[in-house]
This record gives sequence, structure tokens and C-alpha cells, in this order.
Amino acid sequence: MRRGVLARFIMFAVAALAAIIYLLPNFVDPLPSWWSSILPSEKIHLGLDLQGGTHLVLEVQVDKAVEHNIERVRNDLLNLFRERGLSNISVERVQGTQLQVRAPAESVDRVRGVLKGDFPNLTVVNTQTTAGTTEFFLTLSKEELRAVRDFAVDQSLETIRNRIDQFGVSEPIIQRQGQQDILIQLPGIQDPDRAKEIIGKTALLEFKLVDDNADVESAIRTGPPPGRQVLYGYGDKGEGGSGTARTAYVVESRTLMTGEYIADARVRPSTQLQGPYVELILNASGSRLFEQITGANVRRRLAIVLDNRVYSAPVIQERIGGGRASITGSFDIKEARDLAIVLRAGALPAPVEIVEERTVGPSLGQDSIRQGVNSFIVGGALVIVFMIAYYKGAGVVAVVALLFNVMFLIAILAGFQAVLTLPGIAGIVLTVGMAVDANVLINERIREELRAGRAPRSAVEAGYQNALPAILDSNVTTFLSGVILFQFGTGPIKGFAVTLCVGILTTVITAVYLTRIYYDYRANSRKLARVSI
Repeated sequence: MRRGVLARFIMFAVAALAAIIYLLPNFVDPLPSWWSSILPSEKIHLGLDLQGGTHLVLEVQVDKAVEHNIERVRNDLLNLFRERGLSNISVERVQGTQLQVRAPAESVDRVRGVLKGDFPNLTVVNTQTTAGTTEFFLTLSKEELRAVRDFAVDQSLETIRNRIDQFGVSEPIIQRQGQQDILIQLPGIQDPDRAKEIIGKTALLEFKLVDDNADVESAIRTGPPPGRQVLYGYGDKGEGGSGTARTAYVVESRTLMTGEYIADARVRPSTQLQGPYVELILNASGSRLFEQITGANVRRRLAIVLDNRVYSAPVIQERIGGGRASITGSFDIKEARDLAIVLRAGALPAPVEIVEERTVGPSLGQDSIRQGVNSFIVGGALVIVFMIAYYKGAGVVAVVALLFNVMFLIAILAGFQAVLTLPGIAGIVLTVGMAVDANVLINERIREELRAGRAPRSAVEAGYQNALPAILDSNVTTFLSGVILFQFGTGPIKGFAVTLCVGILTTVITAVYLTRIYYDYRANSRKLARVSI
């Protein structure tokens, strides 16, 4: 055996050994205790359609994100006007996404200067002057509106991904779909209600002071006083409540601190509170702000509000330092853990609405696997019978290459921890059907050379040389099609594209280069007196 043939044989032998190592965890259970410490032990991950789970499509309410942004701009305008010494100026949000600025005549020029110099992203859509007062109607510029909407979707995508990662789902699919939709597939999750609650919770955490001097009953009947709002919570079991009765609170509308300062959230057990509670750990800025808030409001109740629900309203006994706070309530351990997840992962920048929902049962997934395996066996058997019957010995060589092709393909999927879906199985079956195409081209070229009177060794060399351009052309175009499918397709299409592209690579390598080792070995050993083809 010449050096070149030996080197290629060793390379393929090493590749085959690596493939077996990656595939072994899928067929041997349990593995030896030492295996996982030095060798790969991950099994091939099955997609939603094979093992069951939850499929959701969420629509991000980007208009709400725009309204929140407008509200922040309104507060920034008021603060800046106050800092610049501009008085008697009102800023109100109208029509959802517009701001109305009222300024007396003597302040109009200064207001224009502030808007132009400090708020270039605001566009003046209309100006009215009546009775010595000028009204500016402002909105965000088109570029800023587009940026806010895109950021809302991207931030929602990242926040949802963080929540699902902490939820413990293996190999979820989370990706943007269209302009403002998010596709979520959670393999193995058979409790969609809990998943939806964690994923869709806005998780806007606010700290607000309770107005204990306000008449709660009057505020419910006729509306709260100016600068106040009525929020509801649930009676705490530790205070004698049932944990289910709604309790009304009159709180100040002004938010003292939000959840953006949270660095971590953890579930803690407590026997005194008769249930677990959620401990908040604040970052450095939040710690200083919380200490200032508690120091300035000793003996007052501080409501901890999540998504407009009061979870607890403890009395501030003293200034609280150290950057820690607690959310108490009538939690069980699962509710406390879910609350900690959404707080730790961050708040959604805008509400999300479920526009599509499907739950795939595990029995349906098992049927899909069984049918996919059956189609693979039937398709592979037909290809093997055809190749051996039509090409004889050369067909046997092609079949051996086909077996190595499938082994390398599945091993690569396992090595990169790709998710195997039903379309992915279809891609493998298609690869089996197409894998012998390269060998068909090679064998037909060899036949032509033999019929032209060439010696076996010369016919083999000419067959491979003449067939290679056609093999590369057809496979490169198919590979590029798979890349386009992967780039612009969604879940199932991407699964098909991955197996198709990987299958093309392994097909070319095994059909062209692996089979050539056999013929070169026989030629170098002077055993290529004839070719069975």
C-alpha cells in the first residue's frame, strides 16, 4: 500500500472512530462511569415534533413599547424644563403616542431651544397659539419609531430566551418571525399553561408608597385622589388572610424604583411567613437608591408591585442598606420559583400576546420517529438492492460508502448538538436517495472508458476525473439552496436544510474519496485486472 493510500485510509479510520464515539451514547445506556469525564456523552436532541412539547407564536405589542417610550420622554421633558428654570409648562401625553407641550408666550423660544437641542428625536407635527399660550404637538421621528419597535422585539426575544433557559428546557427554539412575532418551541414541555405564564409575564416591578390616609372605599367608588391610583393584591396568609381574597390599596402614582436595578432574585424558605418568599438582590445603584427611599419614608408602607398587582406592602421600620429586599405573599414553592425566574431574567419591554398555540403529545412524536425510521429503512433497502443488482461489485463499494455516509451525517449532527426534527429525518432519507448519484456518475464514466477499450486502471482514473466536475456542480447548487433555506426559513425548514447541507458534504467525501481508496489500493497491489461493474 503506497503512502498516499495509507494516509487516506488512516484519515477515514480516525473519522469513523470519532463518529462511533459520538453515536455510542445514543445506543448504549448506561455508559461507563468514566465515559462522560473524557468522551462525549450527549445524545442527539429530538425536536418538538419527535418528542412532543409546546409550540407558541407570540406577537409583541410594539405600540405599547412606543407609549412607554413616550411616557419616559415626557418625564425627561418635565425634569429638564424644571432644571432650566422654565415654569408654568405642562407636558401631557395625548392620542397614545403624541406629547402636548403648553408654554406661555415668554417661554416659547426657550422651549423651542430645549426641544431642538436636547430632543432631536422628537418631531413637531403641529403648533397652535391661543390666548397667549403656545401648544406644541410632538411625536417620535420615523427613524426613532422604527428603532423603538425593533428594540422592543429584540429585547423581548432576549428576555424570553433568558426565562426559558432558567425554566430548564433542553434545546428550545426561540427566534424572530416576521416584523413583530416570536416563534417558541419547547420540546418536552407538556404543561403549556405554566410555560405561557412565565414567558408572557411582563414582570414590570415597581416600588410605590401606600397612602394610608386615603379612604380606600371612597377611592374605589368615586376614583382615587389626584396623583393616586387603586391597585389590588391578595390577602397574605401570614396576616390571617385566606390568600385568595382581593385587597385594595391606594398608592401614589409616582414610581420610586423599578426592577431595572435587580441583580438577582432567589427563593428563600421562611417558617415565620408560613411559606417561601423571594429575596431581591440589588445592584450598586439600586442599593443606594433603596437606602435613600427607605430612609426618607420610615413608618410608611412600601408597596411592591408586579404587573400592577401588589404582592406585599410592608411597613418600613428603618433605613434599609445592603441592597436586599423581599417580596412576600401567599406563595407555594412553584409560584415563588416562577416569580424569581421572571425577575431574574428581566422585564419585557412590551406586553406579548399569544397568536398561535399547539401542544404535541409524546405519542405522536413516537409515531413520527417510527414512521421516519421505517421510511429510512425502506428507502435505503431499495437503493442498496438497485446498486448491487445493476453495478455488481462497484455497487457493493457504493453501498459501503453509503453506510459510512449515513454514519458520518448522524455523528456530525450529534457532535454539533443539532436538534433532529421530522423534516430533518426527511432530509436524511433524501440524502440516502441522492447519495449514490455521485457513484452512478462515476460508474457510468468507468463503463464508458472500459467499452472504449481502456485498461481497468486507466478507466477508473478517467471515470473519477471526468465525473468530478458534474458531481461538484450538482452538489454545490443543492448546497447553496440548503443555505438559502436555512437563512430565510423557520423551524422545520431549517431542520431540513441542516441535514441536507451536512448530507451533501458527507456524500461528496464518501462517494468520491472513500471509494477511490478501494480502487487505488487494488491498483497499487496489482489486483485491478478487471472491474466488476
